[in-house]
Amino acid sequence: MTRLSNPAVELPLSQMAGISLKDTISLELEILALFDTLRLPLLRYAISFGISVADGEDILQETFLALFSHLCRNRSRANIRGWIFRVTHNLALKRRRFYKIQSTWVSAENFQPEAYLSNEPDPERRAILGERQAQLVMIYHALPQNDRLCLQLRAEGLTYREIAHVVGISLGTVSNSLVRSLARLALSDWR
Repeated sequence: MTRLSNPAVELPLSQMAGISLKDTISLELEILALFDTLRLPLLRYAISFGISVADGEDILQETFLALFSHLCRNRSRANIRGWIFRVTHNLALKRRRFYKIQSTWVSAENFQPEAYLSNEPDPERRAILGERQAQLVMIYHALPQNDRLCLQLRAEGLTYREIAHVVGISLGTVSNSLVRSLARLALSDWR
């Protein structure tokens, strides 16, 4: 989540009774400014509970929707930053309990947010990798059985001689099979 889309749409109208459109827009802008300021510190705090970055992003969204609801009901604005961190804290604990993750608290001096934020590929990269993997699996299944066996055994670390013995084919056939299979897999990069 990089920004909240339109939090006013997310709330039931009964919760917004008595709030003008001008006040709603002003409230949205205030919340977006808070989101821009606190996003990374809150995300680091949430993931320090041992949850994934994706779960941390979900918690941030829930926190800021709760903030919008809180402010729409004209509740206290005293120490709003502390309130936001407390909601994030409670939601992270709830999420951790839900997944039953045994978390190790990270001390402030050893905490390296880059390690947490960069470990997972972004959704676009995951989609590309998923498509690539599906394409490779299709190509693999389209290979003749001997080619698949040779490729699989080679991936397991067997030598050409060992593969020839296991499959019952000549050393030259193993070599040709692997060259052919790898060429087909390499061609999939260009499609």
